[in-house]
Amino acid sequence: MGRASAAQYSVTAQAPPGLLADAAADGGLDARREASSRARWGRSLRRATRNVLVVLGLLGAILVVSMALFADRLAPHPPDEQNFDLIESRPSTAAVFGTDRFGRDVLSRVIYGARISLYVAITSIVASMVVGGALGLTAGYVGGSTDNAINRVLDVFFSIPGLLLAVGIAAMRGPGINSAVLAIAIVYTPIFARVMRGPVLAERAKDYVEAVRALGATRVAVALKHILPNVISPFVVQGTVALSQAILIEASLSYLGLSAQPPTPSWGNMLNEGRTYLETAPWISVFPGLAIMVTVLAFNLIGDGLRDVLDPSQ
Repeated sequence: MGRASAAQYSVTAQAPPGLLADAAADGGLDARREASSRARWGRSLRRATRNVLVVLGLLGAILVVSMALFADRLAPHPPDEQNFDLIESRPSTAAVFGTDRFGRDVLSRVIYGARISLYVAITSIVASMVVGGALGLTAGYVGGSTDNAINRVLDVFFSIPGLLLAVGIAAMRGPGINSAVLAIAIVYTPIFARVMRGPVLAERAKDYVEAVRALGATRVAVALKHILPNVISPFVVQGTVALSQAILIEASLSYLGLSAQPPTPSWGNMLNEGRTYLETAPWISVFPGLAIMVTVLAFNLIGDGLRDVLDPSQ
């Protein structure tokens, strides 16, 4: 009796051969897809790292970020320390980048200025990516009157030149770092909303979205778990490129006196301070200008590299 029940249990416990074969086939297919995805990413990454310009951009960005993070250790002097024996001193061993009209070391101020420029740029771009991405995802996926209302509001911001809009917002709030952050974030929020909305519209019409909805997934789950991962690539690339442009806008606001205020070192206000000394002491403006150029170029090159890596058509 016991042997019979055990035999009966073993027979009923066995899965049908067809189901086992299907499961094995599905598992093998998933493994092949995963291996193919890893190989594609590996090829894209190798192609990007073999690009000399991308590598140079990455090195430049690492240099600038390191300057901002370790300014206390890298700068030879405090940024506001005055040496009246070296007023408007030319670049030398005592002051590698020279000194300004107050005897402050230009190299130290350039290093500390990286903190302000990167803080304003990164904070404003992250904020605009979050808000703009949410607006674009909502407009593209919900559609209808919601899409229409969001786009009409975005059109209002697009009708004003970006730099002029940033200057107006910063001027209304008053000079300061937070004013620059808010101004740049408002300028770039509509751009990120449009960058997100287009791919979402195309992705929403695909069959897998309807299949997931038919399985009972909520609209929020479909948007965040299924659509968003498939449209994030151009969004990230746009964020890298916008970061370089945000540095330029921050420098422009600072040059106009609407961002960091003296004696806080910022690349823009250093350019403003040195504009009257271009003939007698050009190094006061030249080195902050070079810092802006190198930083913007570095992030642009990184954006090109990310486009190669994240472009699904490659």
